[in-house]
Amino acid sequence: MGFDKMATRDVPLVPEHAALLYIDVQNFSCRREGGEFKGLSDIEREDRYGWFLDHIKRETLPNMTRLQAACRASRIEVTYTVIENLTQDGRDRSLDYRITGFNVPRGSWDAQVLEEIAPANDEIVFPKTSSNVFVSTNIDYILRNMGKRQLVVSGFITDQCISSAVRNACDLGYLVTVVTDACASYSHERHVRALDEMMGYCRQVTTDALCAEIGLA
Repeated sequence: MGFDKMATRDVPLVPEHAALLYIDVQNFSCRREGGEFKGLSDIEREDRYGWFLDHIKRETLPNMTRLQAACRASRIEVTYTVIENLTQDGRDRSLDYRITGFNVPRGSWDAQVLEEIAPANDEIVFPKTSSNVFVSTNIDYILRNMGKRQLVVSGFITDQCISSAVRNACDLGYLVTVVTDACASYSHERHVRALDEMMGYCRQVTTDALCAEIGLA
């Protein structure tokens, strides 16, 4: 398939050229006991993040598990990126993460992908220390080595790390697909607004539609 001659983003996945990327689906930011919420009272945490954490469990994560199973069955590469220092003390973190207070030590529980979509033995996990996986990892190099030109994106947060990755991947020449109900933000309104703003950079499909596309509805 001549990807460089494409005139549309609405292109079905070609398994040998496609990769699924989960962004920040990890204990640090997706579990109530995760480090992102450390220092907040139960009331503060529920007021600010309760909807998001409940939505993950109720809708987003079940869709992610279906998506993962479908991609594995179709031999589509499954990859992950997590917020994780390359060091224990976080001296390698971006300035933005230092200011935000994100400090996830290498190899910590906070850095682990959620158990429900735990990586298989030979699936790649990219530790990142900035909001944009294409800035603070060698993901572009690795994807190109594997012949990947189509990138399916799922994870958190839609209007932050998801948006950054989608825009950068588009500029680097990937055909990007965002799975709309396998991503989430801190509110439904923020999620919908982010999807609207990314419309010009990617195609957007539901989990049902993508599973049907690759023959595993």
